[in-house]
Amino acid sequence: MCSFAPYDAVQPTILTVPGLGGSGPSHWQSLWEEARPDTVRVELGMWNTPHRNAWVTRLDEAIRRAEAPVILAAHSLGCLAVAWWAELSPQPYGWPVAGALLVAPPDVDRAGAQAELQSFAPSPRTQLPFPSIVVASSDDPWITPARARSLAVDWGSHFVEAGPQGHLNAASGIGWWDEGQELLGRVIAASGATGKPLSPSDARSILAVNATDAAQAHYLG
Repeated sequence: MCSFAPYDAVQPTILTVPGLGGSGPSHWQSLWEEARPDTVRVELGMWNTPHRNAWVTRLDEAIRRAEAPVILAAHSLGCLAVAWWAELSPQPYGWPVAGALLVAPPDVDRAGAQAELQSFAPSPRTQLPFPSIVVASSDDPWITPARARSLAVDWGSHFVEAGPQGHLNAASGIGWWDEGQELLGRVIAASGATGKPLSPSDARSILAVNATDAAQAHYLG
């Protein structure tokens, strides 16, 4: 794969990365795409019969087409596509992908996981080369809180537990998902995308303090 363009501080492009089945019109990703001019969906294709390498290739193409820096807002199996992209397409820290919000990743390694999920196993364990937040619900049918926290540790992500909110999708009734917008803002702040690039330690410090503050009223209050 070709090299990336050099760092240049500008307003980031937000790329949403849906999961299995795509995201319908009431999903927070779709609502963000409609309302935010900086937000575009990555069309991974084969929404109901995903193929890991095809999804990673489509994601790579979308990242390279977008005006960097890029912030990824992934849901469900889309989180694994992001993790595999980082595994297979190494980049300098924070560029062109400057950060990621990873929401409700499924446990693709668990016994009995459906075939569409197993095709993304094993879960990558490499730390992501950009600041990130993993958000998981305490009653998500696709993953346990302990496993979600373990993924966050592997990926070097700050972990936020969202309480009992199912799969954090349209069926969860979260609509526009204000808390998610706040967490996205924290990822952008930690990325340094609109200003001076931050070191990994400085980015982690911002996420560890501010991401918790952003979610506290809803998730921790």
